[in-house]
This record gives sequence, structure tokens and C-alpha cells, in this order.
Amino acid sequence: MADELPDDLSAAVDALLTDAAITTNRSLVRRIVSTGIRLGQEDTDRLDLKIASAALVEMRNAFRLFQPYSGVPKVTVFGSARTQQHDPLYTQARDIAAVLADRGWMVVTGAGPGIMQAAAEGAGEKMALGVSIQLPFEEKPDAIIAEDTQSVEMKYFFTRKLMLVKESTGFICLPGGFGTMDEMFELLTLQQTGKAEPTPIVLLDEPGGTFWRGLERFVRDELIPAGVISADDLDRVLITDSAEEAVAEITGFWRNYDSLRWVDDVLVLRLKHEPTHAEVAALNAEFASVLASGQLELTAALPVEVTDRDRVDLPRLALRLRRREVGSLYRLIEAINLLGSAR
Repeated sequence: MADELPDDLSAAVDALLTDAAITTNRSLVRRIVSTGIRLGQEDTDRLDLKIASAALVEMRNAFRLFQPYSGVPKVTVFGSARTQQHDPLYTQARDIAAVLADRGWMVVTGAGPGIMQAAAEGAGEKMALGVSIQLPFEEKPDAIIAEDTQSVEMKYFFTRKLMLVKESTGFICLPGGFGTMDEMFELLTLQQTGKAEPTPIVLLDEPGGTFWRGLERFVRDELIPAGVISADDLDRVLITDSAEEAVAEITGFWRNYDSLRWVDDVLVLRLKHEPTHAEVAALNAEFASVLASGQLELTAALPVEVTDRDRVDLPRLALRLRRREVGSLYRLIEAINLLGSAR
């Protein structure tokens, strides 16, 4: 392969890894080291090297922050850094974070002021994690909140957004500006393209607020008629001004649904509770139009899942989904979560 090092350098890298006692995931660590050597050999521009090295350091620091909490469910809260403490949105963010933290969810924020500070306050010191960004113009969060929040600081937005999204299994977006909209649209893009597994996304407003309804109108009136997105692409999102509905959406999404995996053209949905044959028949009747062929079928773990030891003890539904039916996939997951067998 073009990325492989000459034999002498390859042997030197192997010796280095041995001296460092690296055995777990050795091939991946070797690839990182080899890539760094290649960057040096290829007369890479200094600025490019600074970007690559800083990104790797930032990701390592973030991995270390999150690692002790790998088994704890997390929800990321996005929103404006400019929201003031007297704003109803501040109260909404603080209150919903407090409820979720009380239910065992850690709350991840951008560790800044405004909505981020409100969510960190609501979650409390032990249940809040922050991924901050170095900015020249925005104000810093309250000193007490900044000290209480376990956080890591990033230089680059792309590494920050990666860590704000990677570790969480639920997302709440409150009204905000360019940064919030960027984060929200990235979430939707990752879901639409299948680059991220399905997760609950809530666009939460203050009681009686119309911020996200304006976005919904734009999507319905402009984007869908223009054919640039599918008609059901917004079905994956809950738009609400109710904190109670938002909490129910985040927690209820995982009531029965566990995870998914594509095996060639077969989509495997792993569940916490095995559905009855009558329930599977009802699902087939309701969702027949979104299947490329065949039916939803109860199945044991597929061979490749067994080989990878990938959630092998869970019951499964296998299906062939039309590739652009992502919104319908969310409706299917919702129906699975409402099955009587899941109660």
C-alpha cells in the first residue's frame, strides 16, 4: 500500500510500540504513528502539521474526559451563548437539564455562557461535562460554573463538534445563532446521510415560542418543494415548547430500541424485548411501503455479529429498508418502542 513505510522504518515503529508496551489496538496506534512519519516525509506545510497535531491532541484530551463515563447515557444541549439568566429559555434549559440529570443522564454542553451555562447549572457538577472553544470575542461563563464543570478546551470547531456529538445518545437544541444552527444542521445531516446511528433530536423552545416553528415552515414551504430534502426528513425531529415532551422523547427513544447494524443490504435492529409474532405482523402491515423487499423478520444474531460479539444476546428484527427512508426508520423505531411486549 502507498501509506506503508519502508521495511526499516516499519521495523523501527514496531520496536517503538513494543518498548511502549502497546498491545491493545496495536495496528491502529501503528497507523497513527506511521501517518505522522509520512506527513513529515512529504514536506507537509507547517500550518497543516499544526492543524493535524493539535486536532489529535484535542481529541486525546476529550477521549480522556469522557472515558470514565462511557457507560452513562449522555444528552448534549445546544443553544445561544448570549441568552441571559432572566430569559425564559435560560430557565427552560436549566430545568430540563436538572430533570435529565436526576434520571441518570449526564449533560454535555459547549462549556460557555448562556444556554450552555444554564444546562450545566441544571445538571450540577457531577453530571455536567463541557467541551469549550477558544474564542476571541465571546464572553466567558460564570466563574463558578466554569470551575464546577468537568471540561476540555478546543481550538478547532470541527474537533469540538465531533466530541459534542460522538458521546451522546440524545440532543436538545434551544434557539441560538449561527453556531447553534450549524450544530443543529450537522446533527440532521449526519442522520439524513446515515453517518450517525438514529438518536432522538429535540428542538426545544420557551413556552409559546415560535423560533423552531419558523424553521419548520421554511423546511415545508421551501426545502421539500424544491426537492433538496425528502418529505419525511424532518420526521426524525421533535419540535416542542414542552420540557416534559422533550424529556419523554429523549428517554423514550431507548425504551425498547437498542441499536442497529447494516449487514450488506440487511438492516438489523437490536431490541431490549422480543416482540410477539402478532406484533411483527402488525409492523409489517404498517411499514410495508418502506421496505425494498421482503418483510420484517425476527432473527437471531447474524454470523458477522456473532463473530464480532456485537450485542449477540439481544432479540432482533431484520429488514431491507429503502435507503432514503430515514424518516420512516424513525417512525418504525417509535412503533417498536410502543409495542406491548416492551412494557
